[in-house]
Parts: sequence; structure tokens; C-alpha cells
Amino acid sequence: MRYTEKTTRDLTRFLEGIRHDDLSQGFISKGRGPLFDELSAAFSDVTDAFREIRAEKQEQVRYLENVVRHVGIALIAFRAGDGSVELMNQAARRLLNTHRVRHVDALAEVSTPLVEAMASLDSGEQTLVRFPRKDRVLELSVYVTKFRLRDRAFTLASIQDIRRELEEKEMDAWQQLTRVLTHEIMNSVAPITSLAGTTRRLLGEGDGAAPSDDALSDAREAAATIEQRGEGLVQFVETYRSFTKLPQPDYEMIDVRDLLERVRRLLQAQIEAQDARCEIRAQPPDLTLTADPELVEQVLINLLLNALEAVEDRGDAAVVLSAEADAGGVPVLRVRDDGPGIPPDVQEKIFVPFFTTREDGSGIGLPLSRQIMRLHGGTLGVRSEPGETVFTLRF
Repeated sequence: MRYTEKTTRDLTRFLEGIRHDDLSQGFISKGRGPLFDELSAAFSDVTDAFREIRAEKQEQVRYLENVVRHVGIALIAFRAGDGSVELMNQAARRLLNTHRVRHVDALAEVSTPLVEAMASLDSGEQTLVRFPRKDRVLELSVYVTKFRLRDRAFTLASIQDIRRELEEKEMDAWQQLTRVLTHEIMNSVAPITSLAGTTRRLLGEGDGAAPSDDALSDAREAAATIEQRGEGLVQFVETYRSFTKLPQPDYEMIDVRDLLERVRRLLQAQIEAQDARCEIRAQPPDLTLTADPELVEQVLINLLLNALEAVEDRGDAAVVLSAEADAGGVPVLRVRDDGPGIPPDVQEKIFVPFFTTREDGSGIGLPLSRQIMRLHGGTLGVRSEPGETVFTLRF
């Protein structure tokens, strides 16, 4: 009886160990006979198999954790019932500029529309969420998948900032349109201008003695007007042609402070004419940038001219050219003015080619500047409110 009880206790202890994931418990068969030796060997094989399965699962978990941690797409997983966040990878924290949150509603401090989108989308649906952050606007593509684990419902949201892709497609569309318009207008204007010039020269050969002098004079004046307007239209088209024919950057190492000083010297006359102050701030002082100096200089000149126009006729106006390296070591240049600011509805349009709020403006300066930054693999953004406007160049 005692022998049977001991065997039962040993078997129970062994099976309870497996049930509680304790694989250190073995079944000892010593002195119990060959049958128990075979049983002990079989149990040993079972525990070895369990150990192998557990090790494989742990490796898979570590592998997936590393993938999720380092993948470039922002991922947020939360319980569908109570909203508690189970996963928020580094890409999500970096994109939203926040720490890991415990509840999805805490992300409302970043963007309420983002939280609403993640909660309301059905599995497999996608939407676009747009909201400002610091000196740029985020265009986030939000895709939601819903699933269940052990009778618990979860929502997994993948988030990508696609503003750069949208800007590139928009810019490509505008460039294509500009090429078509340029081609068609030039094809039409060139012969008109040529014929008008020829007509004026032919009319100019007359001796003026014929009775139709007044008519001929009117014809000469009309032909001259046609030629003048045609030449003006050609010049107009040539201005916009530059938008589609930017050269590829010729990269070299640039001392950023020298670059800012050079831009200020070039516009010193305009600065003094407006009795404005133009400050330069560069940290660290030896900050360098790999870019095309002429193209970047063109961008800074355009932005500084816009800033000077914004503070025109204001006493003690200030414009600041600044440069720094962000947390990732990426050079960041800014042009800041203390003017009246840009209205929100205008901010959305200032990078659209041909849009301008100035009577003598071409509407090409800012789109051209953004295109130059795009060629450098960088971005040009704006943040504006009453009393301050900041244009930011990120390389």
C-alpha cells in the first residue's frame, strides 16, 4: 500500500509540475523495476519536448519584440474594451513625440482626431489624420486591424507620416502642369512675337506720304504693342520655367555660420532701408552642412526677403537667422520674424505654385524653395501665429 501511495504521489508531483510549467520535477524510478524505468524515460522525453517548445516560443517572442521595437512604422496596440495600451513601439513614440502611455485616451493630448480614428475604424479600414506639430504639419495614414487573443479583443493601429510622399506627388503634378503650359504658351507666343516684329519693321519702311498715314501709324502702334506684350509673356513663362529646371545639387561641406553671414550681407541694404535688425544665432559655432551652397543660399535669400516684407513699416522689427543640430545630429536652419503672422487659411496655400498674396508676387519663391529642399532630401515647413512666423529647413 505504501509503495502504491508513494508512486501515486511521485506521479502527481510530476504532473502538477508540468501543469504549473515547472519542468524541474522528474519521475524517479530507481528500484521500482523495468516498467517504471521505461515510464521514467518516457516522462523525461515529455519534459525535454516541453522545454524545447518553451525555448522556441521564448525565442519567437524575443524575435517579434525586437522586430516591433525597431520597425520603422509606428505601431500601437490596445485593448478594445478598456483602452489600455499593450504595445507602443519606438517609432510611435518618436513620431508622436511622446512617452509610452498606459491608456489610448492619453494620446488625445497629441491629437484627438488620431484617437478617434483608431477607436472608430473597422478592421482593415484606413484614413488620413492631419494635425500640426511644432514647425510642421503631420499627414498620418492610420490603418487598423482588430483581433482576439484568449477571448480578449485588441486593436492594432499602424501609423505612417506620408506628408513627404503627398508633397512629392503634388510637386510632381505642378511641375508636369507647368511644363505643359510652358510648352503650349511658348509655341503660341513665339510666332506671334516674330510676326508682330516683322509687321512693325515692314510698316516702318513706308515714306509716310500716302493718304493712309494715320492707318499705318495705328497699325505700327498695334504691332509694337503686340510685340511688347508677347515679349512680356515670354519673360513671364521663362520665370516659371525655372521651377521645372532646377539643377541637381552640387554637394560640398558648408560652414553654416558663414552661410548665414553671407546671406545677411547680400541683403544688408534692404535690412538697413527698413531699419530692421537681423540677428544670427548658430550653435555650435562650427556647425557644418553638406549641401549645394548656391541653392541653399537661394532658399535663405527668398525666406529672408519674405521676412523683411512681413516686418515692413514696423518699428524695432527683428528677423533672426538661426541654425542648430537636432537630437539626431541633423542640421536645422530657421528664419524667424516678429511680423503679424500668416493666417491659417493662407498657410495651407503658400507652397502651392503661383499662389501669392502680393500684387507684384510671382507665387514661385516658396514652391521653388521647397523643391530645392526636396532635392536635398530635406523639408521646408512653416509655423506661424500673430507676432511670430518661423520657416524651418531640415536637411
